[in-house]
Amino acid sequence: MQVRRLIAGTVVPLAVTAGLVGCNSGDSAKVDPNGVVSIQIAEPQHMTPSNSNDASGIQVLSALFAPLVNYDDNFKPVPDAATSIESKDHKVWTIKLKDGYTFHNGEKVTSQNYIDAWNYAAYGPNAQNNGFFFSRIAGYGATQQESDPDGPEGPEKPPAPRAKTMSGLKKVDDLTFQVTLSQPFTEFETILGYSAFYPLPKAAFASEGVLKEDFESAPIGNGPFMMNGKWEHDAKVEVAKYDAYPGTKPKVGGVEFRIYLQPSAAYADVLSDNLDVIPQIPTESIPTAPDDLGDRFQRSSASQFQFLAFPTFEQDFANPQVRKAISKAIDRDEIVRSVFKGSQQSARSFVSPVVAGYRENACGDACEYDPKAAKTLYDQAGGPKKIQLSYNADGPHKDWIDATCNQLNANLGVQCTTVPEAKIADLLNKVEEKQNVGIFRLGWIMDYPSMESYLGPLYTTTGSSNYYGYSNTEFDKLVQEGSAAETPEKSIEKYQQAEDILARDLPVIPLRFAQNNYGFSTRVQNVVVDLFSRIDLNQIEVLGN
Repeated sequence: MQVRRLIAGTVVPLAVTAGLVGCNSGDSAKVDPNGVVSIQIAEPQHMTPSNSNDASGIQVLSALFAPLVNYDDNFKPVPDAATSIESKDHKVWTIKLKDGYTFHNGEKVTSQNYIDAWNYAAYGPNAQNNGFFFSRIAGYGATQQESDPDGPEGPEKPPAPRAKTMSGLKKVDDLTFQVTLSQPFTEFETILGYSAFYPLPKAAFASEGVLKEDFESAPIGNGPFMMNGKWEHDAKVEVAKYDAYPGTKPKVGGVEFRIYLQPSAAYADVLSDNLDVIPQIPTESIPTAPDDLGDRFQRSSASQFQFLAFPTFEQDFANPQVRKAISKAIDRDEIVRSVFKGSQQSARSFVSPVVAGYRENACGDACEYDPKAAKTLYDQAGGPKKIQLSYNADGPHKDWIDATCNQLNANLGVQCTTVPEAKIADLLNKVEEKQNVGIFRLGWIMDYPSMESYLGPLYTTTGSSNYYGYSNTEFDKLVQEGSAAETPEKSIEKYQQAEDILARDLPVIPLRFAQNNYGFSTRVQNVVVDLFSRIDLNQIEVLGN
């Protein structure tokens, strides 16, 4: 999640854009297989697979780890580190691993490494951001803490979970394990491409079930790159090619993920060839990027969804009618025209156009711009006189946040102010601690190609990225029924019914669907940014002298 990227305001078909390759005049030049490419990221919040759900952290982890599955051009899962993932009933799944994979410290990758990693992620006291993704596995509930106000330890220290491991995980042999779900889930294979499901080596643990405190400063993965030194906070993360990797070999010798607090500084460095890739060009530079970069400015389809989130647990925003009034006071189309110069698409739905089941106007009346109706509704609902919009300054958000605030000032007669947080990690930490940040900006990139990826993690009561305290039992039930449906078509039917509830309750305001607007230096070629807004590290090349 970018917390956890369309031409002329419309979505460009994936077939046209997903394969866009950035080339430059050095195409025929000699490629340096040992060259190091530099890529801009923000400061990650975490770098442990079970705890990292921001875009920058996941970009780094995708270099360090190999997923069980990847996706083909039709978004279908295809085995990667796995040889097969099979089930006769969508409830009991057998996962067979490819032989020959090792961790960067030389340990052989076995089924036990997945079992240990998944159990660690699921165990409630570990408080991992991605623990939610394991909730479908049988025995997950027993690994969670249950509050017992009348117990001897009191409500502030709930009793320990009944189990430390999930009963639904069973080792068959070193390269095979079985996963039993609490109920059928037709898309289980699809979700296994997400970074939460990476394995962990024995060396990651201080003792059984206890991760080493400093593991995320230098994660040991099973992927094409290995850490080169430690994570230098607010500066960089360096990785080097792992020669023993048995999968597709990268065409570069290493990557420097360079951390920028200001996107404008990253763009300036690309222009001067001091940075190789900027995955998202700052909004204010998009109009000049074609002239600045020529064919080194590229666009491709993305799955990113931008929205404003309400702290529904605060009295000011507990009333859905207040939230609806604020949504109706925002002119999405004008901001797309004036701020983004048509490079994004207005969003009036809660799922991206790139997934099956998308409906163009699922939000309905709540997302229709009507300033007069918005003001009347806002006054009737007793909306607050002051509104704060918080955002992360290490992303390209200031201009559109300011424009949105100006619209709220004019259309609702409120005093709207904008408050930047230096880093996305800082904003997330404050939101998790329920500090008063007002309405806050978030962006979401799908974890896997499904409507469920936009609904379950973001809005279910126990969702991994439900930062707004939203809870609706009917919504939870529909998402669960969609997950257990016998066919993708039946799943979509349930997911769409769940989305209709979001349109009524409006815990967040849909704003835009983004595309990848990226640029690169004269030192590199074959630069591709995928639907997950990640640089494809298997294609990028460094040009030699």
